[in-house]
Amino acid sequence: MRRSPLALAVLGLLENGPLHPYGIQRLIRQWGKDQVVNVGQRTSLYRMIVRLEEDGLISVSATEQDERYPERTVYHLTDEGRRVCREWLAEILTTPRNEFPEFPAGLSFVMLVPPKTAGELLGQRREALTKRISELQLELRMEVDGKPIPRYALLETEYQVAVLIAEAKWIDSVRHDLRTGKLTWTPGPV
Repeated sequence: MRRSPLALAVLGLLENGPLHPYGIQRLIRQWGKDQVVNVGQRTSLYRMIVRLEEDGLISVSATEQDERYPERTVYHLTDEGRRVCREWLAEILTTPRNEFPEFPAGLSFVMLVPPKTAGELLGQRREALTKRISELQLELRMEVDGKPIPRYALLETEYQVAVLIAEAKWIDSVRHDLRTGKLTWTPGPV
């Protein structure tokens, strides 16, 4: 099976014990993992669970019936799932990978718009980055039951802040070069 952030999240959450799909989705959101794992569509999560089960990485633990809810299938991590989770984690943490984000793709065609427009658009992105950095910094200061969240549980948020700050600084330097004429081009196809 090909690894993915969602597959890793499901396996990682099942390390803590058996869960049903709704419980997995709820924990992903509660723990803020939805900032790094796309669980916007519940169907994506259900499809992932089916694939993980077909590959023997998770298995059905029980089926729960509650008057208030429809029947729920509870899954647990298999030994193979635990092994694969650790393997994927090691690969992800050690091996940089080109993930093809949209922003660099957009930058690769920035010459299609006038430099002034590019500066304005980058200014809008810079404002959005400033807002997002502030939101994430608030998350880093959050507490649960009056206690700070342990740093290990917020490493992905720390990373996001560092990346966004670096991007904001880079945008500032590009906008400066556009304003001063140090960076310019004639708009149009290359």
